[in-house]
Amino acid sequence: MTRHLLPLLLAGLMATPALADDDQPQHFSGKPADTMAEAVANASEANRELAELLDGELSDADLARIHQLSYTMENALGRIHEEVYQLEGTLEEVHLGSEAFDRERVRSNGEAYLDGMAPLLD
Repeated sequence: MTRHLLPLLLAGLMATPALADDDQPQHFSGKPADTMAEAVANASEANRELAELLDGELSDADLARIHQLSYTMENALGRIHEEVYQLEGTLEEVHLGSEAFDRERVRSNGEAYLDGMAPLLD
């Protein structure tokens, strides 16, 4: 009986919002994603864990863990979105440079684009 109680208590604690002085629920912060490489690594790790959890019956503790994981995944996707948005501008510079036959513009922006995309493609 006791081994069934612990997951329920943990799930209950995680499902109950902790109220701060301003009565706003506190949330998990998730792992930070300060770079594209960090975002991809965090997303990959969280995605593997999510896939494992989704492969079985979802207990309350599993749902609580998925809730925690979602913050890391949101941080990762936010960073990836920002980085890809910047890379779109860099790729446009490659495109415009190629139209103008501006080799240096193509080379410098092309290298920056490839460096920025590398974490997504490795």
